[in-house]
Amino acid sequence: MKKYGDLGCPICSRIAEGDLLVVHELAVAFPDMFPVNPGHTLIVPRRHEADYFALTADEQSAIWELVKEVREILENRHHPHGYNLGINAGVAAGQTILHVHLHVMPRYAGDVPDPRGGVRWVLPQRAPYWKR
Repeated sequence: MKKYGDLGCPICSRIAEGDLLVVHELAVAFPDMFPVNPGHTLIVPRRHEADYFALTADEQSAIWELVKEVREILENRHHPHGYNLGINAGVAAGQTILHVHLHVMPRYAGDVPDPRGGVRWVLPQRAPYWKR
């Protein structure tokens, strides 16, 4: 299998360690080191790249193809009631680890008082559109 990566990158290091949930040629998945909920998983390209939009079409497809497989695993292990999927693309969008990663975040009834708006809460002042 082709080697990729920058071992100074925590995601590349994690790939190299091999403790992976799902493995494919261009992308892999593993549990988030700081999960917001049980089962929180990251899907990442093997190639070290900070910018989602700089990935090849094949790499982007590989990431999204793993979502279904990760979901099946999470359904069996954690039985969530819903999911949030998200990529922080760029520092202004909250990206802190400069290796592309898709968050697959299981959601559970009651994990927050009011889940309406989901990912819109990244901008709290603008999230509750239903109040306008």
